[in-house]
Amino acid sequence: MSMVMAVSFTRYGRLYYLDPGPYSPKVGDKVLVPTDSGPEVAECVWAPQYVSEDIGGLPACAGPADDEHLARDGANRRRRAEGRSIAKRLIRKHDLPMKVIGVDYLDADNVFKVYFSAPHRVDFRALVRDLARNMRARVELRQVGPRDEARLQGGIGPCGRDLCCATFLKDFEPVSVRMAKDQDLPVNPLRIAGACGRLMCCLKYEHPLYVESHRRMPKLGERVETPEGEGQVVGRNVPADTVSVKLDGGRRCACPSASVCSPRQQHEAHYGDAGDLGGDGKQLRGGGTGPDVGRPDVSDSIGDEP
Repeated sequence: MSMVMAVSFTRYGRLYYLDPGPYSPKVGDKVLVPTDSGPEVAECVWAPQYVSEDIGGLPACAGPADDEHLARDGANRRRRAEGRSIAKRLIRKHDLPMKVIGVDYLDADNVFKVYFSAPHRVDFRALVRDLARNMRARVELRQVGPRDEARLQGGIGPCGRDLCCATFLKDFEPVSVRMAKDQDLPVNPLRIAGACGRLMCCLKYEHPLYVESHRRMPKLGERVETPEGEGQVVGRNVPADTVSVKLDGGRRCACPSASVCSPRQQHEAHYGDAGDLGGDGKQLRGGGTGPDVGRPDVSDSIGDEP
């Protein structure tokens, strides 16, 4: 086991995980995070706690931020806001098809990094000279794609939650339409596209769950026997682990996938009804739905539980 904490440089922004070391900050405390340009101030959004996995290689928290660090962070924030305003004004002046996405300022080197999006390559050599003269610093312009634009700006996804790329995703992995088909989603760009206009990232990291669930669930159109009678599978809900069945009488019902799968029914037919109750009125372990009570011989025979 190891201790992990999470911080964010901006409110509701991307999370960064740290090794708390000897420190125990609370949620909302300002702490120092080691970066390439020196310690930076971030807000603790997840207090240190133990996790079951042994996680190594995390950067160590550099301790709580004092008044000097907070003053430096405030000055850098004002410089970034000033740089964004100047960049927008000069882009309009030079009449360039550019959109400012974010501005970063490295006070140690007196360097502004301006991130922008554009429909095509832009000749911004004159703009860079004008920016450096007005900002009184060295300026670097970096063009980003639609996915990086969404990650830098943040926002709310179609699910109603903060964007995955702006909170916890580290890298963008390729996403295909086949993944949407495997998850029984309509191949409609308006339904499977994220805020960036590209295929949603969750299609990628949720795909293995759907593949495994569809492997063990009955297929669409398959005849199954449910606790309410026989019928035909017309839908599958992987997050809820249920299947929708159209009964022979025309009525529809939603059943747990385990109650209609053939291996489970064969197991119950051989070992008895899963609904048998113990002497204290609770379901036995054999049913797979209740706690392990009333059957000390089960755990003794397996030997994997105390």
